[in-house]
Amino acid sequence: MQRLFLVVFILFLFNCKEEKASDKSENSTMSSSESSSVYTISFNNAVHHEAEVQATFSGLPSGEAEFRMSRTSPGRYALHEFAKNVYNVKATNLEGKELKTKRPDPYSWVVEGHNGTINVSYTIYANHGDGTYAQIDETHAHLNMPATFMYAPSLAENDFKITFNTRQDLNWKVATQLKQVEGNTYMAEDLQYFMDSPTEISDHMLRSFDVEDQTIKFALHHNGTEAEFDEYFENTKKIVLQQKTIYGELPQFDYGEYVFLGCYIPNATGDGMEHRNSTILTSTRSLADGGMERNIGTVSHEFFHCWNVERIRPASLEPFDFEAANMSGELWFAEGFTSYYDDLTLARAGIITEDDYIKGLTGTFNYVWNSPGRQFFNPIEMSYQAPFVDAARSVDDVNRGNTFISYYSYGSALGLALDLSLREKGLNLDDYMKLVWQKFGKPFKNYTVDDLHQTLNEYAGEAFGNSFFNDYIYDSKMPNYEGLFKTVGVELKQNLGNVAFGMRLRNGVIVSNTQIGSSAYKAGLEKGDKILKIGDVKISDVTDFNPLSGRLKPGSIINIEFERFGKRRSTDMNLEEDTSYSILSAKELSENAKDNRSSWLGSK
Repeated sequence: MQRLFLVVFILFLFNCKEEKASDKSENSTMSSSESSSVYTISFNNAVHHEAEVQATFSGLPSGEAEFRMSRTSPGRYALHEFAKNVYNVKATNLEGKELKTKRPDPYSWVVEGHNGTINVSYTIYANHGDGTYAQIDETHAHLNMPATFMYAPSLAENDFKITFNTRQDLNWKVATQLKQVEGNTYMAEDLQYFMDSPTEISDHMLRSFDVEDQTIKFALHHNGTEAEFDEYFENTKKIVLQQKTIYGELPQFDYGEYVFLGCYIPNATGDGMEHRNSTILTSTRSLADGGMERNIGTVSHEFFHCWNVERIRPASLEPFDFEAANMSGELWFAEGFTSYYDDLTLARAGIITEDDYIKGLTGTFNYVWNSPGRQFFNPIEMSYQAPFVDAARSVDDVNRGNTFISYYSYGSALGLALDLSLREKGLNLDDYMKLVWQKFGKPFKNYTVDDLHQTLNEYAGEAFGNSFFNDYIYDSKMPNYEGLFKTVGVELKQNLGNVAFGMRLRNGVIVSNTQIGSSAYKAGLEKGDKILKIGDVKISDVTDFNPLSGRLKPGSIINIEFERFGKRRSTDMNLEEDTSYSILSAKELSENAKDNRSSWLGSK
């Protein structure tokens, strides 16, 4: 994660914030004796998903010393309670005398009598390979640091050193954004960077290419061939270079390199997670089994984050809190605008066709356009929901289907509208993003929603900027997509004549809350109801619902028989018309529309 260093210049009597790769390079020369937090991790019992961790915390203040597991993970906003997978914890002082530990809460341990140094050992269980958790087995050690390593809060500002005892019998190698010291020993300058540095240890393949004076690496752990990886890496190169044109430059990566950490294996869990100089990419899909096409969008999304989120960074996420949930009102921009650019980049790079890109807008548009959630929350307030929805878990039922729109999708739809609206004025979203980069990302100045608003005013004029933010960010109105699409030769057509029930069935049972305002909602149907008959048609576990709905007409009334809480009931349903749309490229484009389309989707 980005960290801002405070350097006090007494001569000029002011404070300035800066962060440079050279600072990190200088810190990387620190000797082992100067490292305050030193770790060794071993994987002898990987077959049972265990690792053994040895940690030494030195330079501790006198009195009680605390060490703890994180409750959160960079790039995620909810609580994850990683301490639940830690056991066999032991602490000793410098002389090896065992220290008694106290547990003030479920996440931390406290000891006394340490003389400034404590040695801690513990076992970690890990079997969930994604962008947040860890997975250890005989195929790899997939480590997200908050899920794996304890830390001493009092040493958070000091440097960290970690040695990975790799399984040589499995030909494991280390891939990470951490600074290599020697062999399998790496370092981080502080807790923020250490926790933000996922590590893939496996028999992976490696590719790299240089962009000016920096190196882009891709470490891929998969069961496929070298040739498949070569093809995939060529598409990755295209993504990197296309996105570079948006901002005019790559960020200055710490230590001069960026690494994609790909893990496309059956035992992984699909995910993508951005970090300052790397990203985690996990999927069960192999490149040969659809992953070549279906995994590449995550590559695009996560690399865009090396500007937007990692350096163009919301003030609400700095510094990242490892002890509490992290809430931000800017995720519609940080995640949503990034989502807009992921498939747009694929189209500009020629990885997908223009027609496929345009058709691909349909799902996100209909989800945002038809969601009742907009009557409850605007995009800022949707962003506030992240601690409840971003890989967060609870056992009680929720009404998210009616009250929540993903800030990924909401922001993506608004990014599209802003881009097309700016293009009507002879401007574009690319240049707005570049201005945001120059004002906030490049100088490491964290931003607020108002900063984004004022920057749009600066770029496009106050009338335009105020209108966009007042209507679509501070409020939840929808832009005129039909008119905007026409400017680039795209048609928005409502699917007239079809029925929308507003309920999802599986084996005849309604499996989610019925949508507010829908036919099913107005008829009083609810999640858990088992539909027995629709009109004179009996519904069985294998009934195909789609052909049935196609025979019904909007405006008609039909009787529904259903079972609830073991009792048979019936209700009349007034069938509402489907309000979804199709988005397609127009069959004939004017010369102006062709030019606009080329400027929008053409290679840069």
